[in-house]
Amino acid sequence: MPKLAELNALGREEFTRLLGPVFEHSPWVVARTCSQRPFRSREDLHAALCDTVAKASDDEKFSLIRAHPDLIGDDEITEASRAEQASAGLDHASPEEVKQFREYNRQYRERFGFPFVICARLNKKEAIARAFPVRLRNSREQEMQTALDEIYKIADLRLGDIVQ
Repeated sequence: MPKLAELNALGREEFTRLLGPVFEHSPWVVARTCSQRPFRSREDLHAALCDTVAKASDDEKFSLIRAHPDLIGDDEITEASRAEQASAGLDHASPEEVKQFREYNRQYRERFGFPFVICARLNKKEAIARAFPVRLRNSREQEMQTALDEIYKIADLRLGDIVQ
């Protein structure tokens, strides 16, 4: 686990390779933020990364959200996403729960055009299941912002796993 000073000293390519997984399949966030080094703290780095996302185009934000897997989905997922879903207990869902999550995923994607994103490490399976019907009542704009806010939480936790 590198220290922040070591990250600040890395070349752009290595910096992006090391921190790219913080945002699911979206290393562009880290690549664009790299030039703002040196960062004084992990919190400053996280804030800069989130600011990069906030300043991105709507299409880029949409692509970032769409890079996330469905919860209890059939898609291939990154090791980080697998571990995060497991931490919420989603890997031990009953057949009925799997069926319900997949139905929620279908409804959500149909309504909003992107996957339901929630920081699984900060939630448990039951809380996530309760969040689906509530969030399905939101507008698309509200859900895009909620998804980005959840992505920021995920990124903060992943950054904590990488940076000392």
